[in-house]
Amino acid sequence: MVADELDYVVGVDTHRDEHTLAIVEATTGAVVAQRTVVSNGRGYAQALRFAQQHADAARVWALEGAGHYGAGLARSLRERGETVLEVGRSPRSERRLRGKDDRLDALRAARAALTSEPLPRPRSGARREALRLLLLARRSAVDVRRQALVQLRSVLVTAPDRLRDELRGLPLGRLLGRCRGLRQLATAEPDELAVRLVLRTLARRIEAASAEAEQLEREIRAHVEALAPKLLEEPGVGPIVAAQLLVVWSHPGRVRSEAAFARLAGVAPVPASSGQTVRQRLSRGGDRQLNRALHTIVLHRRQHDPPTRDYIARRIAEGKSRRDATRLLKRYLARRLYRLLQNQEPQMT
Repeated sequence: MVADELDYVVGVDTHRDEHTLAIVEATTGAVVAQRTVVSNGRGYAQALRFAQQHADAARVWALEGAGHYGAGLARSLRERGETVLEVGRSPRSERRLRGKDDRLDALRAARAALTSEPLPRPRSGARREALRLLLLARRSAVDVRRQALVQLRSVLVTAPDRLRDELRGLPLGRLLGRCRGLRQLATAEPDELAVRLVLRTLARRIEAASAEAEQLEREIRAHVEALAPKLLEEPGVGPIVAAQLLVVWSHPGRVRSEAAFARLAGVAPVPASSGQTVRQRLSRGGDRQLNRALHTIVLHRRQHDPPTRDYIARRIAEGKSRRDATRLLKRYLARRLYRLLQNQEPQMT
């Protein structure tokens, strides 16, 4: 445990405008000092001086929200040679029973670090942070495109007959081109004028969002090829899936084992037996974007990868259901991808 290796833990409850610190002695769990600092460069320097003053020995920082509000503090501390660990939020049931405020949350963060197994270090690396931001922007562009497509087809359903007959049945590319070029007719009824304007607006929105998504995907591919090019050689692993794997895994040591990676991906087996029924199911926790990435790989391999199809057929012949075979395949994928990431030698961080 962390308490066996350190003298102090500095727990931090992070917020947008300020961070609350609590220094706890490792051997006794006693509170040494607490303080609140602003969340900017000046506050980060004050936090470090505060720790040096009250915990001038082997120490570690335990940050709640290290990947969000605490990202700036974590980065500043790492640059100054401090060890930073990532602590999850306390369970809601505990907050209800014991109360909640910033000082209590900072204490919980410190004591969680003391009583736990080795905690993960926050995500790090300039390229990995770039990937996270690019994925966020691409996901937004894809959502905008999908929503606009649904709206466009919905408008076509109720469009005037002449316009609907002209556009219905066209492939997507031609449909968008025709809608983008629709003009306002002086002789048209008010409802048709509105339909033409809406279709033109939606078509242009779809094309703009598609262009944004393509540009972002090119950038994502460039970063993935620099970090872990071997990922792209795996069947079913494209640049988006590979980027999601890299963002969650981040760096060697953040996820302590392939079993922990499987649990993080939501594919760890969980007992679900009752009476004479003995079975397992997959964990429903973890990072759902990572779980979605693994599911995407499985869908591709089930259709296009002969060894995967043979594996599923063999498992079904052994008496497994298709769902059970897919569950086993996801668990295998988590193990293989974790080992590939761990053994990968990135060209640049």
